Amino acid sequence: MTQPATSLRLVMMGTGTFAEPVFSALLDAGLQVVGLVTQPDRAVGSERSTTRQGQRGMQEIARSRGIPVFQPESINTPEGVEGLKEFRPDLLVVAAYGQILSKDVLGVAPQGGINVHASLLPKYRGAAPIAWAIYHGEKRTGVTIIRMSVYLDAGDILAQEALDIGPEETAGEVEARLAPLGARLAIDVIHQIAAGTTHGTKQDKALVTKAPKLTKEHGLIDWGETAAQVCNHVRAMQPWPTAYTFLHRTGAQPQRLIVLKAASQDAGGQAPGASGSAWSPDGKSLLVWAGDGQLVEVRELQPAGKRRMTATEFLRGHALQPGDRFGPPQS
Repeated sequence: MTQPATSLRLVMMGTGTFAEPVFSALLDAGLQVVGLVTQPDRAVGSERSTTRQGQRGMQEIARSRGIPVFQPESINTPEGVEGLKEFRPDLLVVAAYGQILSKDVLGVAPQGGINVHASLLPKYRGAAPIAWAIYHGEKRTGVTIIRMSVYLDAGDILAQEALDIGPEETAGEVEARLAPLGARLAIDVIHQIAAGTTHGTKQDKALVTKAPKLTKEHGLIDWGETAAQVCNHVRAMQPWPTAYTFLHRTGAQPQRLIVLKAASQDAGGQAPGASGSAWSPDGKSLLVWAGDGQLVEVRELQPAGKRRMTATEFLRGHALQPGDRFGPPQS
């Protein structure tokens, strides 16, 4: 059903692959988007996490539709606030913007701001909710629209919808499904705000969990974890920072490997090796002992400076020997 038109002046605030579908949907819905605030252009790989923007899609979307763009280093400076005021917004619509908004920023818009957050709040407050949900083995996640406050992801819930996480889905794949859902919910809430029919629900503080921003160091695999946890880790760290480990061989320097696909495998009664011990029973499959005595089958990997490859391709040039093992750089 077509939503009635609204005269609210909206400013979109967001960066990267989760925000892009939300921004496009607001424009396609015919809402009055008067400006885009997004992060400054950065070299690819320098500031990633949930606000990765290698394609600079937000700016391209804005410029193709004649929407003015504002890219302050910090929106919370006096210069940032003054720049935002020039748009004369009624409501801020925020999705993965990458900065916590101050009281002064939220006060620019008479209706304040709403945030499109990729988790079932109050779980996974923070910059990387999808990755941490997968890392912790969650079977479901979703999108929550909240009324923004000066506290991180703590505002009243205005809308929420859940979806299942597939057993092999990566964070990037889940994000691609959540973004359109977030866009639809945001548009519904915007119309409710315009009509004065929103009803907020307080978050239960006892259920709060955190989802801090990812760093490259978060990618290091701990083979002392269970096999299932290691596999969750691999999925959670894609597309960035990616899960990695080091192959240790007698008489050789540790070799850094990015692990791209992995699956847990029952050890089938085999006597467990030390966690991180590598094993290739047929010369084609790559198995690693995890901390629970179960096996992780590494299916795809990427040696430093090389292309992505299957375990079989890797083992053709790197036949495993007794004592070979995976672990941190110094192991």
